[in-house]
Amino acid sequence: MTPEYSSQDGVGVPDALQRLWTPHRLSYVQGAGKAEGDEPAGCPFCRVVELSDEDGLIVARGAEVFALLNLYPYNPGHLMVLPYRHVADYTDLTVSEVAELGAFTQKAMRVARHVAAPHGFNIGMNQGVVAGAGIAAHLHQHLVPRWGGDANFMPVIGHTKVLPQLLGETRQLLADGWKAVG
Repeated sequence: MTPEYSSQDGVGVPDALQRLWTPHRLSYVQGAGKAEGDEPAGCPFCRVVELSDEDGLIVARGAEVFALLNLYPYNPGHLMVLPYRHVADYTDLTVSEVAELGAFTQKAMRVARHVAAPHGFNIGMNQGVVAGAGIAAHLHQHLVPRWGGDANFMPVIGHTKVLPQLLGETRQLLADGWKAVG
């Protein structure tokens, strides 16, 4: 016999669906930590470089750019490459920033292949809020490793991504790989 539920119980109407609760994403959905305006002081990417690599999920640091894990990854190993300089548009990067951003992207691909053997990658930037940039004030390029079958029923039907390890463990794996791969 199915138990009776009421709105007082806070569980809603019973149905055949399972629930996967992700309360840690609520701050993201509500916009916490996102840059306000164009000021570096409110930018999480400008603030993260002041943290330890472990606390900031930073994989590698260069002279003008750095790589860090996405706090809300689309896939395991989803990282971003971005300049230290608070700049919103790709056309505003210096020649040396563009060169190092490209070199870091290439190395990130080699490192991901070394540690996780992805079958392919999605690489790109969303320029501006209307183009999908969550933090439009600070340019960042996404590198998302992809495997055959990684877009299975969970994201399609369950609207949920399954990540096989904690972000700190993924960061350590990629940081170690960064040192090992030339």
